Amino acid sequence: MLGAEVTVFDISQDNRRYAMELAEAAEVHLEYEVCDVLEIDMDKYGGCFDVVFMEGGVLHYFHDIDAFMQVMYELLKPGGTMICSDFHPFTKIADILNLEQPSMSYFSTAVFEGEMAHARFYEDSVRQQMPRCSYRKYTVSEIVNAVINNKFILKRFDEHPAWDNPDVPGEFTITADRGVR
Repeated sequence: MLGAEVTVFDISQDNRRYAMELAEAAEVHLEYEVCDVLEIDMDKYGGCFDVVFMEGGVLHYFHDIDAFMQVMYELLKPGGTMICSDFHPFTKIADILNLEQPSMSYFSTAVFEGEMAHARFYEDSVRQQMPRCSYRKYTVSEIVNAVINNKFILKRFDEHPAWDNPDVPGEFTITADRGVR
């Protein structure tokens, strides 16, 4: 509504339908590409964006965080900014956000199967019919190093308290730039 040109990349056709209906109701233009993020057409989208933003539990869907960060880097124009706001790795050892996800060793590199996001809000009969997802949770150092390893210039790493417990971390935000070279 403030004049930004926005493109969303997502694997869900249902999410696209919802977003396009919302954009139409708000009278704003929105591009929405349904695709595997790791297979975005870089001939079309490489170096196109001033800002790449992701939030709310994206990283754990990717089993190779370096490959994911490389795509984010390639999408940005020189001097562009990547903003990643996601669940804090502390959630590996405790379900502090009440997402009904299993806890594990903080240093575990295991890929595990779990319910789809928001499945916990449905009745058990519906919940049992939903497909399962494959997840990989990362440590803080794995996330920060993936940013650094993919040529980003790290600007900030901020931790935020859990929704129901201000004494433990629940989320983080990392901001990094693509150099102008």
